Amino acid sequence: MVQDQLTTPPGEAAATGSTGGADLSLVSVTKRFTDFTAVDGLDLTIPAGSFFALLGPSGCGKTTTLRMVAGLEQPTSGKITIGGRDITGTSAHERPVNTVFQNYALFPHMSVLDNVAFGLKRRRVRGAEEQAKAALELVELGHLAARRPGQLSGGQQQRVALARAVVNRPAVLLLDEPLGALDMKLRRQMQVELKKIQTEVGLTFVHVTHDQEEAMTMADTVAVMNGGKVEQMGAPRDLYELPRTAFVANFLGKSNLIAGTVAEDRGDAVVVDAGGHRLAVRKDRAAVHQGPVLVGIRPEKLTMLWPADAPAPEANLLHGRVLDTSFTGVSTEYLVQVPGVGTLGVFCQNHGQQPARPGDDVVLAWDTGHAFGLGGDQDSTAGAAGEDGP
Repeated sequence: MVQDQLTTPPGEAAATGSTGGADLSLVSVTKRFTDFTAVDGLDLTIPAGSFFALLGPSGCGKTTTLRMVAGLEQPTSGKITIGGRDITGTSAHERPVNTVFQNYALFPHMSVLDNVAFGLKRRRVRGAEEQAKAALELVELGHLAARRPGQLSGGQQQRVALARAVVNRPAVLLLDEPLGALDMKLRRQMQVELKKIQTEVGLTFVHVTHDQEEAMTMADTVAVMNGGKVEQMGAPRDLYELPRTAFVANFLGKSNLIAGTVAEDRGDAVVVDAGGHRLAVRKDRAAVHQGPVLVGIRPEKLTMLWPADAPAPEANLLHGRVLDTSFTGVSTEYLVQVPGVGTLGVFCQNHGQQPARPGDDVVLAWDTGHAFGLGGDQDSTAGAAGEDGP
């Protein structure tokens, strides 16, 4: 296979510290800038060979974390190790790390092949050109080796930058918003290709992004950052289906968060009184089992019914009126005003059903297993401002 040609020559591993992917660990890492703390006591362990995403809004500390791993910033306190080796005090060029930036940083006067081979030739690595050709084949650009970067599209330039980083066989490859300059269609294509390349070469990828879909599409594990700390970390599906804070619930997709108070314990579930409505949440999906609580439900988990089709009154059944509709192609987003609760968002698939219109009375229902419960002392709007932060 192509990636088998991307080998580190004898002696090169000792010089770079890289023999493939390696565990990356941050232990109590803090970074302060005068009176501002960008990263606050961060503890992370990223397993070798994994695709890890640091996700969060601007100013959350994700890029500062990446720069500390790369050696472009020094932590105020704490320790960073790669493969068990403490690299905290080492300079950037001594670290077994490469970074792919959003602006590609290619040499415009060099051919694509020379751009990819540049680092290898500078270190006088044997077979530099052959390894560079193999890296270009990996990103499916071998046929464009003789061109200059200015003759390539944005997506092709991004692949060249990736090939240039991968060919050095770093222990950790850092991706700093690498797809931010691409249009939406190309970004989606590159997300799939990046994940495929990471799986093939087996390196440890650490990807910084504010794009929730990008993180969930590519990463094995996502750490959602806020205010210099990790709010929650886990597999993308786990974070989405069962967020543990209001910030994660709002930032990772959209959530309806309904304030209420636990009124009844059913054994395996609690019943919450929210403005006179009864909402049930399974205990294994609730962070609190008594007192104030925020009941969360994703818009696509809601079923919207006409009043005549609604079942008898029970838990998780809300009567409301449509305020607004937004057609998005595959689905329609509705805003429904529910007395005593507020405005809830609903996503309905467009498959021939009669659409509701502003002013229509509707009923919202959902399965108890789809709801989640958060502490009622949290700000229900946290994280809802998206990439610009709260």
